Amino acid sequence: MRLLVVNTGSSSLKLRVLDHDDATLAERSLEWAKGSTFPADALEGLPAVDAVAHRVVHGGEEFRDAVWLDGDARARLAELTELAPLHQPRALAAIDATEQLRGGVPAAACFDTAFHATLPPTAATYALPAEWPRRRFGFHGLSHAYAARRAAEMAGRPLDALRVVTCHLGAGASLAAIHGGRSIDTTMGFTPLDGLVMATRAGSVDPGLLLWLIERRGIAPAELSDALEHRSGLVALAGTADMRDILARDDESSRLALGTYVHRLRASIAAMTAAMDGLDVLVFTGGVGEHAAAVRSEAAAGLAFLGIALDAARNAHAHADADIGASEAAVRAFVVTAREDLEIARQVRGLGRPA
Repeated sequence: MRLLVVNTGSSSLKLRVLDHDDATLAERSLEWAKGSTFPADALEGLPAVDAVAHRVVHGGEEFRDAVWLDGDARARLAELTELAPLHQPRALAAIDATEQLRGGVPAAACFDTAFHATLPPTAATYALPAEWPRRRFGFHGLSHAYAARRAAEMAGRPLDALRVVTCHLGAGASLAAIHGGRSIDTTMGFTPLDGLVMATRAGSVDPGLLLWLIERRGIAPAELSDALEHRSGLVALAGTADMRDILARDDESSRLALGTYVHRLRASIAAMTAAMDGLDVLVFTGGVGEHAAAVRSEAAAGLAFLGIALDAARNAHAHADADIGASEAAVRAFVVTAREDLEIARQVRGLGRPA
């Protein structure tokens, strides 16, 4: 199948047309303007395709694999909007727009949460009252799945024989512990706010602190949500959400931001390793993971006890898919270019032709 892959984020829209061998025939990247809908001219000039494949952030507990979309599936995705209010409406807008603009072309959905449906109950459950939501979903599953599979290829070993920690480090960031090709732990939870320090998200925060802000400072839920999503993380500590700026500076706030980011990253890599009783492969992907050699170096520097060691020259000059591990290290280390589109294409082709 020739596929149009629609990767819809909360602020960006990436389109890529892949032929039957996954070669890129055309690509386009757009920004969502505040309050905008799917750009009417986004598909102009793109080649004809056999199917459209959409990235959808949240599949809830129901959608654990890619699906061909029909009216019923679209309606069920809309019901999940409350779980991903920033992302789900954009994905639904893209689904509706491509259906209208390319009517008759079948469409499928692939889910960021689906990869983590294999989390064991002990890792997937919050210790909360039974009448409350207790499921940890996890996110970035399409990126984690591709990065682990590609790293196994680079290591020359079957994925189902490996223990892999994948580090998706971008504006949003999360880790996954992948044992035998299955996700068995991850750093994000019920929402993408949990886990690592991110560009504008705080990551894990004591819920007691949030309750204190509500009860003692009178912070409204909407203000709290905006602060945790858009005014926390690196931007709160350094005044910028861009890791490149932080690495280029030598001031107290930038050093604090980088140190805090790396502290949480190191601790979480160790936690993911503990979930698998060891580690064979460490993978960095995403904008920061691929391009910030200093972040990779700082993270690895505190993890020698796990068998992780990077080759300084390889790490500094890593480009595209690269081996950055020291030759004597027990754990292989790689940089993998994020290609969610290839994982989406793999999953859709695995569905076979729609009926």
